Amino acid sequence: MGPQRPCLFVGSRVLSCAVSSPARYQPNRPFPGYAYLPGESPHPTRDPAGHSYQAGEEDTVRPCPPGDWATCSPYLFGVDLYNAGFLWEAHEAWESLWHVSKGDRSQAQFIQGLIQCTAAALKVRMGQPKGVERLGEQGTQRLESTALQVSNSYMGLDVLEFVHDFREFVASSPTDPEDRPRIHLPA
Repeated sequence: MGPQRPCLFVGSRVLSCAVSSPARYQPNRPFPGYAYLPGESPHPTRDPAGHSYQAGEEDTVRPCPPGDWATCSPYLFGVDLYNAGFLWEAHEAWESLWHVSKGDRSQAQFIQGLIQCTAAALKVRMGQPKGVERLGEQGTQRLESTALQVSNSYMGLDVLEFVHDFREFVASSPTDPEDRPRIHLPA
């Protein structure tokens, strides 16, 4: 059986079905029933029709040392969500990790950069080009700063390659978030 390749839904409308996406890093964690799009689908946690409404408390997120990224479940699940197009959900997965990583300035900056790039891709889906540009620039600056201060290979990601690809995506005035670069981590 190959990698799980989901279809994305907003409410009952199919946005797209992935033809090829990177293999999953957390294959035992199910994807939500739909990709949340603010203003168009039920809020995942606040609306009774939301995919995560009253789902219970998530496990307490603990800091993950950058060198242990391959065992960092919130980071890896965020990568899976991002790659599959669950952009709001990826942002949420990484935000909890960002909060607990603030003691490591470089890691917090890296996670915040991923969150902002993800939000930029979500703004494409929302039809907000100024948000795409602003968040894309902020996110790639944070990622680039991490690469230059610490290492280009950070938490398994070739950071400068991703920054380059994401900047090209933003500069193309994207109309489809599925054109965003994916995150590829070593096996």
